[in-house]
Amino acid sequence: MYINLLSLGRIPYAEALAIQQRVIAARKAGEIGDTLLLLEHPPVLTLGRNAKRDNVLATDEFLQAKGVELHEVNRGGDVTYHGPGQLVGYPIVDLRGDFPGKKGPHLGPVDFVRMLEEVLIRVCGEYRVMAQRICGRTGVWTLANGSVAEKKLAAIGVHVSQGVTSHGFALNVTTDLRDYQWIVPCGIADREVTSLELESPVEPLPSFEEVLNATARNFGRIFHRQMIFAESLEQVLAAPAAGVL
Repeated sequence: MYINLLSLGRIPYAEALAIQQRVIAARKAGEIGDTLLLLEHPPVLTLGRNAKRDNVLATDEFLQAKGVELHEVNRGGDVTYHGPGQLVGYPIVDLRGDFPGKKGPHLGPVDFVRMLEEVLIRVCGEYRVMAQRICGRTGVWTLANGSVAEKKLAAIGVHVSQGVTSHGFALNVTTDLRDYQWIVPCGIADREVTSLELESPVEPLPSFEEVLNATARNFGRIFHRQMIFAESLEQVLAAPAAGVL
């Protein structure tokens, strides 16, 4: 079994959303296998199904002047920020597949999120950043250190339709964290965000491309799949559907 891997570079949110929709449709139709899209976005805010507009602190006029788009989407969670230096992953996966830990006919959405967290925890570990889950707060966090509380390294928000996942995760690599001042990240006001760049003691600091490759590698390990790199969206959509549901 395999997962198609497509790296899209830095693309606008709306363009990535359109690509997701094409891949989702093909996956639901059984025309392609599971696929992981890895990319960056220009600065953008997204509001999940549970979002409160009050958690966007910046005014519409400010965001417009900065060229920052705001999108309401069907993923879980509250408001989040995407921007340069943040690795975004959109796994389009049929949960009825053969996955480790699956109980019953399909992998549960919560179990899927736990696996995404594990992928990112292991990525952080490769750069000597100890990371963890926090009960009731989806995502990946640093460990508390004395009087310093946990900080959020990665946000996760997914959507499942007809057993197929969309949206996914966002890992701060070299993100400009000042942009988070525009929002209450994920509706959590009592914790800060951070990045691998700030937390990792590794020198030289990992490049974005290295972290992307580490994420793809660990995704394959956690989901027990071979990662097959694709050169283009067309190559993904034309890939043989052997072994898919």
